Amino acid sequence: MCDEAKLKKWASDLKTASLNRRQFGAAAGALAGSAAVLSACSEAGAIRSEGEPMLALTESAVSFDTEDGTMDAFWVHPDEGAYPGVIFWPDIAGLRESKRNMARRLAGEGYSVLVLNPYYRDVAGEQFATFAGLIEAGGFGVVRPWRERLNADSIGRDASDAVQWLDAQSAVDAQRGIGTQGYCMGGPFTVWSAAAVPGRIKAAASFHGGGLVREDDPLSPHSVLDRTEATFLIAVAQDDDAAAPDDKVAFAEAAELAGRQAKVEVYAGDHGWTVPDSPSYSAPPAERAYADLLALHEGAL
Repeated sequence: MCDEAKLKKWASDLKTASLNRRQFGAAAGALAGSAAVLSACSEAGAIRSEGEPMLALTESAVSFDTEDGTMDAFWVHPDEGAYPGVIFWPDIAGLRESKRNMARRLAGEGYSVLVLNPYYRDVAGEQFATFAGLIEAGGFGVVRPWRERLNADSIGRDASDAVQWLDAQSAVDAQRGIGTQGYCMGGPFTVWSAAAVPGRIKAAASFHGGGLVREDDPLSPHSVLDRTEATFLIAVAQDDDAAAPDDKVAFAEAAELAGRQAKVEVYAGDHGWTVPDSPSYSAPPAERAYADLLALHEGAL
């Protein structure tokens, strides 16, 4: 998982020729440029390579009341029609352009996507422009007090309020299930979300999620699967699996015991491989994970 030791290693890499700041920024810029082209093409009614028309999108910064304050979020959906809602939980670096671009891509497939600021209890809006910015700012030291507020109970409350907000939006088809997906620390949030609102959240995807199996914790994500009604995609990073090889087995066994359908699989990427501004981003396994995400949502929502 994305722990302090890993952040320190990435910070060291940034200070050496292996991954300097200019290279990192160039990669992030390339992603942003690709997303801009995608957005412009979709508005012009361009055609996908496989022949499907792209959807023009509407996006905005939004906020809504929760039990704990005012949640701010990024909201993106197709211009016309009502689609399944998706709750998007970012990784440790929080809400930023990389995550907005990921949400735009999914929205173009026919989903109404809400990217939450998980740190809203302490700070509003974007705190780090890129993952490199998080690393250079001191990583865990900055976000640690914000993360300490994020547990099964608080995430469950946030998910319930987010579902209520989504169901009130004209761009959301409330007759269809809601999906949720999370990255790094957001991985377990998807399971807690599904447990909090089982009647609405029908698909949950965790990508290189940390803390999915927590020993002696009755609220460990793998221990609350019997409270959910969702289908799960648990995409495990190869280095996380090497560090805790029994976790994937424990989660799969818990899902079977709970009667929940779950694809639990180790991908050929290290922690963070699906996030384009992560030092570990790897396009081939990231595209495979994205295809699996689409299959999950298409099948469950």
